[in-house]
Amino acid sequence: MTAVVDLDAAIGFVVAHGDAVDRARLSRLRTGAPVPPELLDAAESGQAPGGGWPAVLDGEVASVDATCYRLAELDDLGALGRPAARHALDWLAARQLPDGGWDEDPSLAGFAPEWATPGDPEARLFLTANAGFWLTVAGLDARAAGPLDHRVGGAYAGVVQSAAQGLAAQLAPDGSWPSFLPAGWLAAAVLHRQQMYYESARIQAVLAERIPQMSPADVAWLAATLRRVDVGEEQWLLVSARRRLAETQRSDGGWDSDDGHQFDVHTTLRAIRACRPTTPEAPVSGAPFVAPLVPAPRPAPAGDLVLPPVVPLPRPAPPSAPPPESAPPEPAAPTA
Repeated sequence: MTAVVDLDAAIGFVVAHGDAVDRARLSRLRTGAPVPPELLDAAESGQAPGGGWPAVLDGEVASVDATCYRLAELDDLGALGRPAARHALDWLAARQLPDGGWDEDPSLAGFAPEWATPGDPEARLFLTANAGFWLTVAGLDARAAGPLDHRVGGAYAGVVQSAAQGLAAQLAPDGSWPSFLPAGWLAAAVLHRQQMYYESARIQAVLAERIPQMSPADVAWLAATLRRVDVGEEQWLLVSARRRLAETQRSDGGWDSDDGHQFDVHTTLRAIRACRPTTPEAPVSGAPFVAPLVPAPRPAPAGDLVLPPVVPLPRPAPPSAPPPESAPPEPAAPTA
């Protein structure tokens, strides 16, 4: 019998363990329900004056990595067209290097994780794929920040095109890339939207071979990323990803994060985004969520072999909730 993701159980896990912003992300993913302004303000908090978000709470230097992470949350909240996200996208576009790539600020070298180390070629390729992805999918939402442009990337069409060309130039003949595993699905998404289908398909073929060994967090990130750029649900890579998520879903409805239990809700939201129906549920009156489930003991993880998701320190919690604890992710080796 084919394994199927239990979306009701996943929803219950987020309701039971997420904060107010997490639950607002869930509600909008499910029904398109509008998010209260105070929760949007909480999700946007901590933005640096230049437009990006720092990698540490109360930091002054914005990080490409941390900014992309925050844009992912704002995307779930439908907030990519708000001034904070537009300011961040403008900052990302202005940070592009002459070769079409991105690098972190040199001042972050002392504490940046392996995948965001300033000056490191592997980190630069990952950051280029990540920044290129968010400028690709958010550009039309950010048209007010630049000239009206209906091309891929909207106001940032030229920036995105340059990024795609740089990513394609890094591919080996067998479709592999000299960077961390997540750079693959982010680059595949950027290239797909640029109609560079051959280059994107080569990357997807490599990823399909790795699905059985991927952690649940990586599989959720991969599938959510490719669905965001309208890669067809019937594609073998996404079919395999949904099967892997069904196999690794815990009995409490959630999935294991690679960065500690405090990020399980984030991973579960990504899995919901990856597996939810194309058409959102109709909003209903009353409580929009199923009743929370009672968490069950966590089963042993099934051999995670790849790089954990890139997770900076979490956003400040809304005033009514205590701040979440944070633990640094464990390092991992780059893709061969």
